[in-house]
Amino acid sequence: MWIILACLSALFAGLTSILAKCGIKNTDSDVVTALRTLVVLVFSWIMVLVVGSIGGITEISGKSLAFLLLSGAATGASWLCYFRALSMGDVNKVVPIDKSSTILTVLFAIVILGETENLIVRIGGTILIGIGTFLMIQRKDSDGESSGPWLLFAVGSAVFAALTSVLAKIGIEGVESNLATAIRTCVVLVMAWAIVIGRGKLSQVRQVGKRELMFIGLSGVATGASWLCYYSAISQGIVSIVVPIDKLSILVSIVFSRIVFHEKLSRRGLVGLGLILFGTLAMAIVR
Repeated sequence: MWIILACLSALFAGLTSILAKCGIKNTDSDVVTALRTLVVLVFSWIMVLVVGSIGGITEISGKSLAFLLLSGAATGASWLCYFRALSMGDVNKVVPIDKSSTILTVLFAIVILGETENLIVRIGGTILIGIGTFLMIQRKDSDGESSGPWLLFAVGSAVFAALTSVLAKIGIEGVESNLATAIRTCVVLVMAWAIVIGRGKLSQVRQVGKRELMFIGLSGVATGASWLCYYSAISQGIVSIVVPIDKLSILVSIVFSRIVFHEKLSRRGLVGLGLILFGTLAMAIVR
């Protein structure tokens, strides 16, 4: 069941990137992040009420709460970096770098969480994912555009995303996954709006167009659905397998970026994508 949840997480996460890109065209990335987080927060707490897990708040241990809060903080930092990178670079450039967090996450899961079963396959799959990611992000731009600052933000997004998964796995033990997601989202919300207020961008919230606001809202719903599936899979399954499957959202992102934004993927990039797929499937099948 957790494999299916991980696949659904990948689908919704892929849609998030495309919808967010549509919403970022004329809106500051920090404002977009803050607005999306509001939608995710409402979505996640509705799910808590639906499944009836709100009473479990009083039963959460101090350790679990601390790690959930740290996971939320890492997510907030990853988001801020990710959507700033999206606002500067193409989807099919930013997404592969962000998805390279898979490599760090698998290594963290092996060292910190002790997920050493079928270790050779996992390390081999991780190496293939790493090589595939390298091939995708090292290609030359057809329009002559240099990497620029978007690359730094994309790398920051990957590092914080890797920390998010491991911290969440520790914190989610004994906590209903929907409730854990809702608690983490509260932290992300505070961080996102603190950035907007601290940078003097609060007035820009009222200037967001209706069309972009619609895409931001849809992106928030897709993110909420992805999170609920992802953390449910994390709580039930193996982090070093769930994360690579979730990162296959890159397939959805690239396909839609080609259709919607006409962003082409080079032959080198296609080879890299193939290696990522092969490495991920090997890890999922031999588990």
